[in-house]
Amino acid sequence: MGDSSNHTGGAGEYDYLIKFLALGDSGVGKTSLLYQYTDNMFNSKFISTVGIDFREKRLVHRAPTIDGNVGRSQRIHLQLWDTAGQERFRSLTTAFFRDAMGFLLLFDLTSEKSFLNIRNWLSQLQTHAYCENPDIVLCGNKADLEDTRQVTEEKAKDLAQKYGLAYFETSAATGQNVEKAVECLLDSVMLRMEHYVDKSQFPGVRSGSIVTATPPGEQKSNGCSC
Repeated sequence: MGDSSNHTGGAGEYDYLIKFLALGDSGVGKTSLLYQYTDNMFNSKFISTVGIDFREKRLVHRAPTIDGNVGRSQRIHLQLWDTAGQERFRSLTTAFFRDAMGFLLLFDLTSEKSFLNIRNWLSQLQTHAYCENPDIVLCGNKADLEDTRQVTEEKAKDLAQKYGLAYFETSAATGQNVEKAVECLLDSVMLRMEHYVDKSQFPGVRSGSIVTATPPGEQKSNGCSC
């Protein structure tokens, strides 16, 4: 679990720099969800993201360990990268996939098309992420718009189960499950990091205990045994 109340300190005062990418069709609410998580605010008038943008947040995280116990506190500097959903930006956004440690994959509960496109996004991730089975949390966003829902919870859960993904119905407007979804992804990534003694299997490492994201667009030459 994360505790964002303890995120003060200098630029270097953290144990891990973790980079997540938010993916999904244009208009599913990626930007709004990230702003809700980092700033606890909602703006219904965000324009479509052009290319890449990012938000940041500091928190103290206590992840479950492999044996099920609670691990020691880790100071996390979290970078949340926001990608354009339009096809014309795809070559740019996929260049960032390999640099991310985890992914928030969003669809719009009021748009069946955005839900059907989840399979395409998963295929893109399998091709371009740092390994074939990266940590992914699926979010059915705009859960507050129940009157215009086109995707049932059952259908979304079935898809998530098929691909082995955690699933949350989120609302960037009300904040429903936004923090839970990000914390779930962070738990998974930190658990994977504990599992791999050789941290070089992650996208970006520097000496000591600090694990960082590789500079945007820069590809790692080492493979992944995932």
